Amino acid sequence: MKLLLFANTDWYLYNFRQSLAAALRDCGHEVILVSPAGPYGAKLISLGFEWIAAPMRRGSLNPLREFALLVWLWRLMRREKPALVHGFTIKCALYGALAARLVGARRVNAIAGMGYVFTSDELKARLLRLPLRALMRAALGGDGARLVLQNPDDVNYFEREKIAPGDRIRLIRGSGVDCSRFTPRQEAPVRGGALRVALAARMLWDKGVAEFVAAARLLKDEKRSVHFLLVGAPDNGNPAAVPERRLLDWQAEGIVQWLGHVADMPDLLASVDVVVLPSYREGLPKTLIEAAACAKPLITTDAPGCREVVTHEVDGLLVPIGDAKALATAIARLQDDVEFARRLGEAAREKALALFDERIVIAQTIAVYGELTA
Repeated sequence: MKLLLFANTDWYLYNFRQSLAAALRDCGHEVILVSPAGPYGAKLISLGFEWIAAPMRRGSLNPLREFALLVWLWRLMRREKPALVHGFTIKCALYGALAARLVGARRVNAIAGMGYVFTSDELKARLLRLPLRALMRAALGGDGARLVLQNPDDVNYFEREKIAPGDRIRLIRGSGVDCSRFTPRQEAPVRGGALRVALAARMLWDKGVAEFVAAARLLKDEKRSVHFLLVGAPDNGNPAAVPERRLLDWQAEGIVQWLGHVADMPDLLASVDVVVLPSYREGLPKTLIEAAACAKPLITTDAPGCREVVTHEVDGLLVPIGDAKALATAIARLQDDVEFARRLGEAAREKALALFDERIVIAQTIAVYGELTA
């Protein structure tokens, strides 16, 4: 069977769906990977995958450019004749499904989080919601479609808004983590006693970056020995991107250390004590799951997606969205109670193994394909 996987960046395919593509290939399927051009396309090709660069601009709202992309996708699918098209993120799921419906291919639409349009209060985002809902209903209509969501809050939203009927929605918790690669390390890093706290994510305001910096200021004012790390690059294709200048200013001020993109996440996680994600909303945050697999204590918000990973005071701590003071208090609590932090980390590892290992997610995804192609 020929399958086409379509994402909004080659980075996403490489970091989040490489294992799925490899599993499909190992099962004898032909896999085509499609995304806008980027540095990870060559890496995918070097791994033996067929990768095609799409003429797509993620932040574009130009009607002519968007129509041209749809025509390009339709021509690609008419030529390649995939049996099934799997689109990731809202725009790719929408466009991929519309083109696939035109050529009669089966459609799996994976939406990992609600994205800028559904989470932002900006006028631009609010104006886009109504037409986007209508387009999504069209993309998900007809026979041969499934919508994959990552948390129950999103499932409830799509059912409540009548975007997709419940019998076509499947809940799959995230893209999976290789829990044999992300493991606890026994050696304790030498760092002079300072607690190392990391926020690892794309540098977007809605990841809670401002709250993380504000919490850092509060704890530094208390003269606590805490080292705050921002790990990740600004996502310039996203309207919520934190400007690079702002990140550099915070670093120059001595509030945080900004590491930018880090390729070796297992090594990075081994070097920190606590992982924080004060996000406003997620699909299912992969970084938290990677940290959980490494038995790190987690602090995140009581927000959709985040609370799927963390149960308060069982395998992490939950704080209110947008509350920098509560975040600072939670960090201080883990610094003051090392045994409690250790227990949270151990429980987080157990949950990661039971629910979020990539083998579980891949099996569930392939089962959805089987529903449509049987």
